[in-house]
Amino acid sequence: MASIPVSRIARRSWTSVQSDLVFPFLSPSVQYTRGTSHIPISRFSTSPSLWKRDNNRNRGVSAIRRTGPRPRQTLSVLKHELPKPVLDPKEKTKIEGDEDHGLWGFFHKDKKLLAAPGEDNAYGRAWTVNELRVKSWDDLHCLWWVCMRERNRLATEKIERNRIKAGFGDVEAEARDKTVRKTMIAIQHTLTERWYAWEEARKVAKDDREVDLSGDGPAYTPSVISVGTLSY
Repeated sequence: MASIPVSRIARRSWTSVQSDLVFPFLSPSVQYTRGTSHIPISRFSTSPSLWKRDNNRNRGVSAIRRTGPRPRQTLSVLKHELPKPVLDPKEKTKIEGDEDHGLWGFFHKDKKLLAAPGEDNAYGRAWTVNELRVKSWDDLHCLWWVCMRERNRLATEKIERNRIKAGFGDVEAEARDKTVRKTMIAIQHTLTERWYAWEEARKVAKDDREVDLSGDGPAYTPSVISVGTLSY
């Protein structure tokens, strides 16, 4: 019989000692592992896992995946064909606009897209305050809106020149617009003078017995002076 070396016996005994040896810092985990039993785990969802049918009737209907409705599924839209655009110019309806429409004031009087630089450069000087003082309210109102339409036309043509990159007419249009703005400033100055004059007259009329500002009767009633009371 072959003899077993002493070193092999010592190695086996040392290995068994190492397997049974438990370090103090590992003892809680080892004890928990050895004493662990099967613990039942409940699922997060409380609903049954299997259903006989889907409660969502719109399940599977997707416009992205191009999946249509089921055969017996109804929709809340009418089954009518959508209108198609008319691409042929001959079949399009001709639209006739008003020749005297107010929006034509944004364009040239001859209904051109852009005015020539010579046309924008043909203008006179601006109105002065002395000339506007003798004008009526209606004249000032009409002149104001003529200036507004002219500025709108110049602004529209400026946008068109920038869009098509015309490269001309900017200098003449800016000079014309500057003159129009001077006229509008003179109109505002004239109306401001009239407002201050009206305020001063209203303050004086409050202390005048011959003036009635209530609006019930005549605004001015001159006092009657007897001729016999006058002394010569």
